[in-house]
Amino acid sequence: MHFLKSDWILTCDVDFTIIQDGVIVFDEKIIDIDTQKNIEKKYPNCTISYEGENSVIMAGLINAHTHLEFSGNKTTLKYGNFVNWLFSVIEHREEVIEKGDKSIIDAQLRDMINCGTTTIGAISSYGFDLQSCVESKLNVVYFTEVLGSKPEMIDTLLQDFKEKFNISKKYKSNRFIPAIAIHSPYSTHPFLIREALNFAKGENVAVSAHFMESKAENDWLNYSKGEFITFFQDLLGQKKSLQTPIEFLNSFKNLKKLSFTHCVYANKNELEMIRNLNASIINCPTSNRLLGNGSLDFNHLKDINLAIGTDGLSSNYSLNLFLEMKNSLFINKNTNLEKLAEQLILASTKGAAIALGMEHKGSLEIGKDADLIIFKLPEKTNIKDVPTMVILHTTKTDKTFIKGQNAHN
Repeated sequence: MHFLKSDWILTCDVDFTIIQDGVIVFDEKIIDIDTQKNIEKKYPNCTISYEGENSVIMAGLINAHTHLEFSGNKTTLKYGNFVNWLFSVIEHREEVIEKGDKSIIDAQLRDMINCGTTTIGAISSYGFDLQSCVESKLNVVYFTEVLGSKPEMIDTLLQDFKEKFNISKKYKSNRFIPAIAIHSPYSTHPFLIREALNFAKGENVAVSAHFMESKAENDWLNYSKGEFITFFQDLLGQKKSLQTPIEFLNSFKNLKKLSFTHCVYANKNELEMIRNLNASIINCPTSNRLLGNGSLDFNHLKDINLAIGTDGLSSNYSLNLFLEMKNSLFINKNTNLEKLAEQLILASTKGAAIALGMEHKGSLEIGKDADLIIFKLPEKTNIKDVPTMVILHTTKTDKTFIKGQNAHN
């Protein structure tokens, strides 16, 4: 049983409780958490280990959405415009995936742990990242992704998707959780979506989908116009969108662990539908900026759970969630800084746990998994400024505990 003390403990609970001079008691689960004075009263014979001056203990970070199979990209793909980026992905897909072999993916996973991530939502298009995710010390919610819009290919695509999911299911454990992803409304045939979601309901797994990431997607789904016209006509022979945004969202009724990623261009009615579905929204701010998609307005997300992900290295330069929070802190200029810092930390912990259907994680509360991180701020600060300073001055951790074991490499 561990008794660890720090100057600050960020519990990341619903009230964003911060304990000064706090001690956390844990093995695989969190046993107790309180001030040092109270812990010493409860456990008079305990030995408390102090983590050092200006130390912080907080809930482990949760990267709710990332694509590991594109970890081989550095400067190959084109940024600045979503459609241009998409064409570059199609052109260089094989090259990028080949470069991102198992050793590269393994290295990224180790680096994520060293940067404070304890759980990820991994979106897998091909299954090439499966072994790395199974072998990692991280908690992994592994989303087998389905996509394809050609009617003549639906049966083949559905069979392939089910086979990949069933392979991932063989590795199910308390650290590796199979899940299902629908790529997007513009890339996935409505029949394929329906069958995949029926399958998901039968398996009782978490479900995620990209939604309203770009203006091009919005224009195509609503009006069958815009930058996507060339893409669909030239590559797929389609002249009209196969479904509207509302029809797409209606497909997801009666799913309990549901999230939509991006939603930058979701309008008021679509956000209301997401709210009614009791779904989460996963924000990937750096990816949105690099692909020219603008930014998600947090002020429009009342009563919608918010999570944060890095997306993959196809549209980001790092999978470090501290950097992702920092970028978001500067991108979202219309929100009070202190309030935004708290919101971003919660979105990277408790909110992300909810999005992945992992409510036993994401906050430091008695009975939850002992997934926690420890690091130091460069100087003393006051309690009001702790969240902001954590985001501004942290990139790596000194210790990363996953289920009570220090997984730091």
